Amino acid sequence: MSKIQVNKSHTLTGHNDCIYALTEGSDPRFFYTGAGDGMVVEWDLDQPKNGKLIARLPHSVYALAIDRERNLLIIGHNFEGIHAIDLSESKEIWNLKLTDQAIFDIKVFGTEILIGTGDGVMIVVDAEKRAIKKHIKLSTKSIRVMAIATGKKHLAIGLSDHSIKILDLANDYQPLASLVGHTNSVFALGYSPDEQCLVSGGRDAQMKFWDSEHYSLTENVVAHMYAINFLSFKDDGKYLASCSMDKSIKVWDAVDHKLLKVIDKARNAGHGTSINKVLWSSYSGEVVSISDDRTISIWQIEAENP
Repeated sequence: MSKIQVNKSHTLTGHNDCIYALTEGSDPRFFYTGAGDGMVVEWDLDQPKNGKLIARLPHSVYALAIDRERNLLIIGHNFEGIHAIDLSESKEIWNLKLTDQAIFDIKVFGTEILIGTGDGVMIVVDAEKRAIKKHIKLSTKSIRVMAIATGKKHLAIGLSDHSIKILDLANDYQPLASLVGHTNSVFALGYSPDEQCLVSGGRDAQMKFWDSEHYSLTENVVAHMYAINFLSFKDDGKYLASCSMDKSIKVWDAVDHKLLKVIDKARNAGHGTSINKVLWSSYSGEVVSISDDRTISIWQIEAENP
């Protein structure tokens, strides 16, 4: 088994509140963060110390998504709606008032922007017409996280009612499956790069592996001490990073689901509070993490083959 070496290359500061949102740019050299201070910041992995303010909003930002086709950053503005930032100009070009709820996640698929809200409604917006297409009520509880298998055209949605709903993007969001097994809110979801596996994590601190052919559970791992907030695959599909309210990041072998490394404050000068999101950069191969401690960490994670 590979031995994993971890080195923290940067700690980035600038946000004045807990950092909740993180996404990779259309150009993966850049990533974007959003926080409780309403600020959205662009960071450059080649010169990470110089964050650039992209937007400042009156309410918290929990969700960010990239519309690669139109080179837009879509910002979820809590209790309001979405703002679209043209990344080539670094300026807002349109916004849409959608909801009086928290916006926990946003995904872009083709010409559609999918917004998951605190009242269990997924709002589908036409990115070209800049208008609402439909509302899909999935639960009385919050939609917390979404993941797309682009090839399969499957949308997985993790909810605070403890379930995961699978919808068919090729067939007008028809339901394909409802996965039951978590005993609390589902906060983390990700398809493996080959789309053969869906991984989920939640407030119950369990990480579950589902085969995406039949959506049957293949393995359950007691992964953290407290809630799993997010997970991210390395783009070669070999490794998976999870982060938690227990202040740790864990690196897993994505194939055999074995724990390879724990990154925390004691061992690696990690975050001092809940880690809200992790992103395995497809540009640098580093892991970016954001936390309630208002900092961003960039981690070099190298596998040493025996």
